[in-house]
Amino acid sequence: MLKVNIVGIGPGNPDLLTGAARKAIEKSNILIGDKRMLAAFATADKKVYDTIKTAEIASIAAAADPASDEVAVLVSGDVGFFSLAKTISGKLPDCECVRYAGISSLVYFASALNMSWDDAKIVSMHGRQQNLVAAVAQNKKVFSLTGGDNSPQRLCAELCEHGLGQVQVYVGENLSYPEEKITSGTAEEICALEFPSLSVMMILNESAHGFVPTVHGLADDLFLRSKVPMTKQEVRSVSMSKLAPKATDLIYDIGAGTGSCSIELALIAKQGRVWAFERNPVAVELLGKNKALFGVENLEIVAGEALENIQNMPAPDCVFVGGSGGDLCQMLDVIYAKNAKCRIVINAITVETLAEVANFYKEKQDYSLEIVNVFVARSKHLGHYNLMMAQNPVYVMTALKKED
Repeated sequence: MLKVNIVGIGPGNPDLLTGAARKAIEKSNILIGDKRMLAAFATADKKVYDTIKTAEIASIAAAADPASDEVAVLVSGDVGFFSLAKTISGKLPDCECVRYAGISSLVYFASALNMSWDDAKIVSMHGRQQNLVAAVAQNKKVFSLTGGDNSPQRLCAELCEHGLGQVQVYVGENLSYPEEKITSGTAEEICALEFPSLSVMMILNESAHGFVPTVHGLADDLFLRSKVPMTKQEVRSVSMSKLAPKATDLIYDIGAGTGSCSIELALIAKQGRVWAFERNPVAVELLGKNKALFGVENLEIVAGEALENIQNMPAPDCVFVGGSGGDLCQMLDVIYAKNAKCRIVINAITVETLAEVANFYKEKQDYSLEIVNVFVARSKHLGHYNLMMAQNPVYVMTALKKED
């Protein structure tokens, strides 16, 4: 059986090879890897193949003689850290594959920065679609591989778009080589510079919220804000309690605004799905940014008129209405046609909407309507004193199907 040594060569400098890795390369008469990796190890007595394509590696191994040949596949970094070793694993039939650990870019970069890495959230943006924004918002330390379109400057520009422009960023280029360079600055400063696409980043965010929500009612300042209406923390907490969403629920948030309720619902209904309906283009853009900030993939933003868009949506288990655009009764009819037992909470600040809802349910004897008027006042510092500032009172109306 042909022996194939899969060798992690570390960041690239041959001086950083482990002793075991060096011996495996020396014993191998066939070397496979990309040109830069091979340069330091190619000698006259070795057959060298410049490729990292799995099919080509398999073809070279199949043509080798198990009695006289031994193959070394050189991979960058460590064989267990976003490595080609994982890609080719199981795809070299009739071969004995042995892995040799190397120094990963994370380990090397953390050492160069004189910091630990065991508390870092690891994200790869090299050929992958992961949510770097959410990782940085939620973790004090994030390590990221970059590559392709996801260059350090582009990723830092995205952090700035989501209110994270002041986080501390370290960018490493050409690690372990003579031209190695490490640049530090805020995300705002880094996005104005140029870096090779294939780099690494260490991002420090001392303000990371790092929350694992156990109750609803997240602080308002966790969300990106603008002039778009937002259901504030205290009213949101009462509204979510009345709605009582379950982990597997399908949920509509109609008139989603900033998305504070949509985000909370998506965090609660982790095995379910939330549709956020919003017709204001500015709010839709802000919703998208908050979705990225919190990393809630089970939230879908639906732009346009809610009455039209809910027609073809799956039947909801519960619905939160923060704004109806004048189509409230028609929307309620559509929702109940989909699920007569749907739990609905409607927020209103005007007595006209209150009256509309009360009249609607007056005709529906199968439903109970509870109305709670929530008054909130928040303190504001005035010199050495605290002045209580009243917020708009909100009617929180909960409609439930009566038990048969």
